[in-house]
Amino acid sequence: MSGTPDLGPMPQRVTVGVDQVRRLVDDQFPQWSALPVRPVDESGWDNVTFRLGDTMVVRLPSAAEYALAVDKEQRWLPALAARLPLPIPAPLAKGRPDDGYPFSWSIYRWLPGEPASAGGISDPVRFALDLAALRGVDAADWETALDAPWDGVDVWFHGDVAPGNLLLDGGELAAVIDFGTCGVGDPSCDLAIAWTMLTADGRKVFRERLSVDDAAWARGRGWALWKTLIACTRADEEARRVLDEIFSG
Repeated sequence: MSGTPDLGPMPQRVTVGVDQVRRLVDDQFPQWSALPVRPVDESGWDNVTFRLGDTMVVRLPSAAEYALAVDKEQRWLPALAARLPLPIPAPLAKGRPDDGYPFSWSIYRWLPGEPASAGGISDPVRFALDLAALRGVDAADWETALDAPWDGVDVWFHGDVAPGNLLLDGGELAAVIDFGTCGVGDPSCDLAIAWTMLTADGRKVFRERLSVDDAAWARGRGWALWKTLIACTRADEEARRVLDEIFSG
């Protein structure tokens, strides 16, 4: 199989502000009406995120395509939490569409930490090993990646293992967030982080710890290439750094 898939039109994102979130919380969860609402420093693409007091976070899907993840996370995060070696978000409540906001939304417990960055990691090899441990749950170039076979054994995957979804504390991996694209199937999408975040040494131990075969490694490299080429269209210097990692192996 080869070629580039048609991903369809860009999602139509909605705008959500502090005042609207304040009303949603007050109307549906009055027990938390006294807690302040404020935007986080860096919100993601799929969700608009706000702090609720000091211990909670409100996440609202930014488009209809991402709203499907609310029920998935509400169902599966509690089950995954007991099986993963790192903290993940804990759903506390599910909100309904209201006050002009059209989708279901969630309140989670706040996880401390800062988004991962190459400069913020104290030990790249240790980070790679900790990251590899996430794959413990049972459940190249572009053409090479597309043509690489898959053995068809379905396993659990996160679906968006990216720097912004990995939290650091003291330079070490402390938590993983944003499970909206998690599922069961070919887990090679989770290997892209080997090039987008890990060093060459980290990439080596990451692959060894997971016993990744050549075909899966090629598919993961293809995922990394796809993600990075999208960023390159924005003249992103970090994307160019990642391309160097991809083409170096």
